Amino acid sequence: MSATAPNRPRPRPSLGATVTVAVLALVPLALAACGAGTDSTGSTGRQGSSGAPGAQAQRLEGTVTVLAAASLTESFDRLKADFEAANPGVTVETSYGSSSTLVQQVNNGAPAQVIALAGAAAAEPLDKSLVKQTRTFATNVLEIAVPPGNPAGVTSVNDLGKPTVKVVLCADTVPCGKAAQATFRKARIVPNVVSKEVDVKATLAKVKLGEADAAVVYHSDVVAAKDAVTGVAIQVPFNTRLDYPVIRLADDAATKAFVAYVLSAQGLATVQSFGLGAP
Repeated sequence: MSATAPNRPRPRPSLGATVTVAVLALVPLALAACGAGTDSTGSTGRQGSSGAPGAQAQRLEGTVTVLAAASLTESFDRLKADFEAANPGVTVETSYGSSSTLVQQVNNGAPAQVIALAGAAAAEPLDKSLVKQTRTFATNVLEIAVPPGNPAGVTSVNDLGKPTVKVVLCADTVPCGKAAQATFRKARIVPNVVSKEVDVKATLAKVKLGEADAAVVYHSDVVAAKDAVTGVAIQVPFNTRLDYPVIRLADDAATKAFVAYVLSAQGLATVQSFGLGAP
C-alpha cells in the first residue's frame, strides 16, 4: 500500500495578478459603453431640432410640400434654399397664393405637408382633423404702396378717400382685403377703389405697372418690392395686425425638421429680414 502524499496549501495569487485580471475583464465593457449611441461617423444619431446649417443630425430624405400665403413668397423662398442646402436629401416644394384659396385646396385633398397663412382667421375654415401642430411664427401690418415719387401725393390712409386717387385693394375674401376693410372702418373713410385683385402680389403689381395711385398691401410686400414702390405708413389707431401661423399637416421627419427650422432663431431671423414682425 502506497503512502498518501501530505496535503500542501495551494499558492495564493498575488494582489498584482488579481488587479490585472479585473482590469482586463472590464476593458470590453468600457469599450462597449464608449460605442453606445454613436454611428460610424461618431455622431449621436439623434435628429437635429432645426435642420439649420451646422446642426448635427441624421440624414433627412423626402419631399416637403409647402403652401404659403403670397406675402411669404420672398421669405419662404429663402427658407427653402437654406433648408435644402443643409439637408441635401430633402426637396422643399413651395406654392404661393391667397390664404383662403390655399385652405380650400387643402380641405379638398391637395397634397401638402405644411401650410403657412396670412392671419390666424384664415386658418379657421381649415379641416382640424388634418392639423398636427399650429404655431405663430410672424406678424404683419398693412401699408400703402405708391409709385416712386408718389404722384398722387398720398400721405395717409385718409387720402385714399379722395376721388382723384385711384386705389387698388385685395379681394374682400382674402386676408389682405379683409384687413384693409377693417382699417377703413376704423378710419371711417370710403376709398376710391378702381380694382380688387386675387391676392396681395397681384394688388401690388397694379402700382408697379403704374395702373393705380395706391394699393393697400402688407409692410413686408413694400420691403420686398424695394425701389419699385414707396411705402406710406398707416397710422397705428387705424392699422390692422395679422398673426401668421405655420401649420404642420404631416408627421414625417423631414416635415417636422422643416417646421422646426422655420420656428428656430435662424428661421425667424430670415423671415423678419423680409419685413415681417416677430411673433
